[in-house]
Formats: sequence, C-alpha cells, structure tokens
Amino acid sequence: MNPSHYRHTKIIFTIGPATNSPEMLARMLSAGVDVCRLNMAHADHEWTRQAIENVRSACKVVGRKVALMMDVKGPEIRTGPLDEPFQLERDETFDFLLDRDQEPVSEGIRGVRINYPSLKEDVKVGDTILVDSGLLRMRVLEVTDERVRCSVRIGGELGSRRHINLPGVHVRLPALTDKDRGDIDVGIENGIDFFALSFVRSPDDLDILRRYIETRGSKAHIIAKIEDQSAISNLEDIIKASDGLMVARGDLGIEIPFETLPVVQRRAVYACQRMGKPAIVATHMLESMITNPLPTRAEITDISNAVYEQADCVMLSGETTVGKYPVECVDVMNRIIFSVEAQAERKNNDSLPLKTPKALLVKSAMLLSDELTNSGIVVFTRSGFLARVLSALRPRKSPIYAFTDDEDVFQNLLIYWGIEPFFMNFDEEPEVTIQNAFSRLKSRGWVETRDNMVVVSNVLAGSKVIDSIQLRTIS
Repeated sequence: MNPSHYRHTKIIFTIGPATNSPEMLARMLSAGVDVCRLNMAHADHEWTRQAIENVRSACKVVGRKVALMMDVKGPEIRTGPLDEPFQLERDETFDFLLDRDQEPVSEGIRGVRINYPSLKEDVKVGDTILVDSGLLRMRVLEVTDERVRCSVRIGGELGSRRHINLPGVHVRLPALTDKDRGDIDVGIENGIDFFALSFVRSPDDLDILRRYIETRGSKAHIIAKIEDQSAISNLEDIIKASDGLMVARGDLGIEIPFETLPVVQRRAVYACQRMGKPAIVATHMLESMITNPLPTRAEITDISNAVYEQADCVMLSGETTVGKYPVECVDVMNRIIFSVEAQAERKNNDSLPLKTPKALLVKSAMLLSDELTNSGIVVFTRSGFLARVLSALRPRKSPIYAFTDDEDVFQNLLIYWGIEPFFMNFDEEPEVTIQNAFSRLKSRGWVETRDNMVVVSNVLAGSKVIDSIQLRTIS
C-alpha cells in the first residue's frame, strides 16, 4: 500500500478568471483538486459553457476526472445602483426605499432603493439590517408601505448593489429565481454533477429544486447551503432532504452571532455524519492567499479543524477565482490535510444507523480492513450505496477503492470522504471483475504486491448471486 498520495478529505476549487485557462486548469487538476465549482453569482451562460468545456479538456490532458458543481445564486436582497458610492455616518437616519420610482433623498434623509418590496412585511422596529457583508449596520426605526427607515449604528461607504442580511428574520423570498432556472437549465444541458442551492431555509426549498431537475432528466445530486438562522433551526430536516451540506460560513457568519459559528460548523458536520451525508466546509479558508503566497497560522488551524472534524470536503472560493496563487492554495491544502490525517487519532463513526444487511456487511468489511496492515477496501457498486456507507463509517486507516460501471455514480462519489472512485465495466464473471480491478490499482500505483484487500462483491453460488466479503492478497 502506498499511502503517500492517498487523501481522505477532498478539495473543491472555484473556477474563475485566475483558473479558467486550459493550462491553469491542467495545473489545478495535477495538484489534486476533486471538484470544480462554478459560482453562478458571477457567471453568464456563455462563460459557463466555456468553463465546463475547458475543465473537461483539461481532464483529458491530465488523465483524471473531477466532478462539476454549479452553485446556484438563489434569492437575495440587494441595494440598487448608485451613481457613485457615498459615506454613511453613525446615527444618521437612512431609508431603504421600496418603490423603484422613489427619489433617493426625501425630507432631507438619504436613501437607497432595494430589490425586495416585501421588506416592510419581514422587519419590525428594533430589527437589525446588515449591508455589505455586515460592514454597515442599521437599526429599524419605522416601517411604512414606501420605506423602511433606519438609524445607522455602524457607518461606512455604501456602494451599488450591496448585499443585505436580516439576522434572525424569516424572509419571504422564493427558493428559485428566474435567473436560477436559466442557470440550472444550462447546467443540466452540460451534465453538471452537483447543484448547490444557496440560502436554503427549509426542506421545501430543496424539494422545489429536486422536482425541477428531475423533470428535466438530471441525476445530479443536491447540496444544501446553510447561510442563515432559519437553516440552523431546520438543520436536521434539511440534511435529510439533501444529498449533502455546505457550511457557507460567509453569510452564515453574518446572520448568526460570529462566536457561535465554530459550534454550528461542528454541529452541522457531525449531523451529516450521523445521516451519512457529505459535509463541505467553505469560505475564507485561505483568504489571505488571494494576495499572499503563504497562509496565515490561523488559516492553517482552520483547515486542520475541518480535517479533524472529518468533513468530507474543504473548499476554495476567491482564492482560486481571482487570487494570485491558486495552485499554491491547493498545495497548501494538500500539505495540511496529509499532515493532519497522518497524525490524527481517528475513530469509526458509530452514530450512523445501519438498517440493511448490506450496510452491516460493509461495516464488517471496514472493521476487518482496519485490523490488517497494508490493507484497503475494494467495493463494487452500481448505485453508489455501498461506497457511501463505507465513507460515512469513516474507516480509521483503510482507503476505499470504489469501482462502478455507471458514469453518474462515479462522478458523484468524487465528493465523498475516503473514496477513490474508478469507472470500469463489469464482467459477467465476478472473479474477472475483481482481477480487472486489482490490475487497475496496481497499474496506477495505488497498491503493491502482498497488500491485503478486503473485497465487497457478489459471488456465484451455484445459480445464485450472493453478497460476500473476501480477504485477498495482491499478487
């Protein structure tokens, strides 16, 4: 067994101007990324199609595949356009204007139009309104049909189309906008593997997206992004309704008290493990490396904490869209993950309920492999179920080599902790399939002669096909 290139925690990168060239994408793939994220908050359809084509071309050049995740922008509240930014002063009275025809200055009070007329129904006197990632803070003084009047508590520069957060407020925004549907259609046409839905507040939001993509024939999995207090209140139900969870710490850290963010992150990751769903930790992981070649010590610790928590993925955003050092960011993540995984005292996940005989079978395979030296687990799966259960059980030291003859399943398994998936046609004779898998592993340097392999597979018993666990030695 050659563990030097085996990493349990997966790396997601966001494609952008800094990484969209075929040459840079080839470098990113060679550095070891597992998933490419397209952020539709900053992408049009022509760019999206070209980016997907560039990624797939780079995959052919490098000889390895990555999954594609489309991050759907979702509904959001923003201020309107301004001719030029202006400075807001503490204790200034300021209006959010609900009618697009209103004048920006009324009764000597400055204001800005917003894209959400229902704000008057969602907020009340005393509520807090945050603008531009919380850099500007307002307290509501008065609510009318035409405006929401506030007192500026923390001032600063207000620019055009700034994002608005309403901490603790349940807003009446739709789960999908017209833009989202258009973006999703492009994603489906181009075979996107994952759709990440922004600002998920309840399982109903996910159901709307799932029905939309299923009616269009997509088998893509759905990742729920938790970004506000409503999502935290409905966390377990959201995880159940999703195929995975993203802890989107940007907006989430604004919407909830910032000191509770580490607690919420850990709770979300562990809840995913109890339900066998992948968890992604995202936002600001290597923010300083947008402009600097080395990470801060705090960023190193942040990534390490996600690895200790056994999150399935860590994610890069601005670092690889507009940053100066995208490949170096992947290298930093790799080094941290390898270091922590080599030293961490891992425990199996005993909180996962195993309700089927097959699930119990793969747990037995994991326990056997963990007791052996130079061992791994080989699993053959057409639906991905057995591999996903093995991942959720969190083997202490055994890599999971998952072989499937379904390309969609292969792509979806790329996001799961500890799984190295392989696409391979299965032979009618189970033994031929097993030997073909061993040959693939040896040829790529994943295993060596005399390594132990615990194989989860079907075997022929007379005319019957039965599930089995086999202990094999690579020859």
